[in-house]
Amino acid sequence: MATSGEDFTARLMDDMDPVLLDFIKNKVNSFIKWDLVRFFYENPHTADTAENIARYAGRNVSAVEPELEELVESGIMEKRMLDDVAVYSLSSDEEMRALVDKFILACEDRHFRVKAVYHIIRGMR
Repeated sequence: MATSGEDFTARLMDDMDPVLLDFIKNKVNSFIKWDLVRFFYENPHTADTAENIARYAGRNVSAVEPELEELVESGIMEKRMLDDVAVYSLSSDEEMRALVDKFILACEDRHFRVKAVYHIIRGMR
């Protein structure tokens, strides 16, 4: 049973732009995805393999590849095959790129980051 303190915390943490809250809960719902979105925001013209992206992100490819696939499914990333190799890039959809921009810019605010971390951790349960 939730205590009034937990209810207050949930209300406080839900006090954010509903579009960004949905983005965090349904698209960037892991710290790896957050890292990948930031990487592609900072390198918007990058198109590379999961192995190279994992190396740039300082992560293991076995952890990165399924996260990239989920980002493709959610429309944040695009995947194309070159010969038999999957290459990932940031979505070319203007609305999705604007949403990524909005998320990364919001992350400059410490209070927003705390709320985003809260929702990612809560979603991992």
